[in-house]
Amino acid sequence: MFAIVVASITSLITLASIFYFIAALWSARSFMRRRGAIADFAPGVSVLKSLKGFDPGMYEAFASHCRQQYAGDYELLFGVASPDDPAVAAVERLKVEFPEREIRLIVCPEKFGLNGKVSNLAQMAPQGRHEYLIVNDSDIHVSPRYLGRIMAGFSNPERGKTVGMVTAPYRGIAHGTLGSKMEALGIATDFFPGVLTAMKLDRGIRFGLGSTLAVSREALAAAGGFEALVNSLADDYELGARIANAGFAVVLSREVVATSVPAYRMGEFFAHQLRWARAVRDSRKLGYAGLVVTFGIPWAVLNCIACGFDLPSLALLSLTVLARVSVALSVGVGILDDRQVLRDLWLLPLRDFCALWVWIWSFAGNSITWRGEEFLLRDGKLVRAEQGQRHRAQGPE
Repeated sequence: MFAIVVASITSLITLASIFYFIAALWSARSFMRRRGAIADFAPGVSVLKSLKGFDPGMYEAFASHCRQQYAGDYELLFGVASPDDPAVAAVERLKVEFPEREIRLIVCPEKFGLNGKVSNLAQMAPQGRHEYLIVNDSDIHVSPRYLGRIMAGFSNPERGKTVGMVTAPYRGIAHGTLGSKMEALGIATDFFPGVLTAMKLDRGIRFGLGSTLAVSREALAAAGGFEALVNSLADDYELGARIANAGFAVVLSREVVATSVPAYRMGEFFAHQLRWARAVRDSRKLGYAGLVVTFGIPWAVLNCIACGFDLPSLALLSLTVLARVSVALSVGVGILDDRQVLRDLWLLPLRDFCALWVWIWSFAGNSITWRGEEFLLRDGKLVRAEQGQRHRAQGPE
């Protein structure tokens, strides 16, 4: 009886997974058919980068922002909490190598909340000269036409609304280890297909991706500014959601950027995936529960085991693998142009089993590790672990 129940449940979830993969392919096709924004729109832009520490590939990421073929004026603002931060030397080198660019280093001594990145941004934004701001992570590599293509997204209203934010797809650059390869593979074949499907179901995107958060000051002010996010873990998601709730449109650009994925050991990979999963869980609760149908290959394998590897279960597994690989190639290679997907496609089943385990384990608690510190999540807000423990010990007020 137990085997029959498990077989029935896994069969239903696997069939739902196949329908999800079909929806992801449909969403990818719709995204590809959408015309990219082309406009002679080149306002002044302040690019804000909040820094903490320095990684070897970071300087080239900085330099890619200095090689922009942009018709308008732009400046690069780098924010650090301390003048002793290792990233300061890279910024000074950048000033020497690109004297034609306006590059400023801003020391941000105040700590407004637990999210140090956003705390820096809140202190940097008032010092930017321009009406439009672009925030992206320190390891983001961009093409020479990045600014022009991103800013073109503001040129036309979207569904009758003024565009308040433009965000961008991204692919991961893996660095050798199994954990790094699996994270990059997940971004290209799982995360971004989910973004496209959510965008299709919601008839538009209502959140931001940390690869690029381009905003107008008007929309940022309407969303409460960076100050409203100083204790948020998923600050990129929440900023986009706040801008959408304020009545502005959020646009997903066709411009793809690249992020450097650290050479994670497996323990570090799982810790990062768990932090990411719990951030999504708190940001998009119903959507996160629905992710149960996105782990098609693990459910199909479990169905085969429960059914004794009979012919129908093997046929269902074959269909699932075909649909899953189709999504991986269509989105990962076709949209993101991530050639690593072809190299690492054989890791897809292992990556999906790990993702299912992380999804299940994410419901088991609220603790995360971020930048070497322990935190608790409460409705998407960061709380220091020791504060949460004291609160539980004291009980309700």
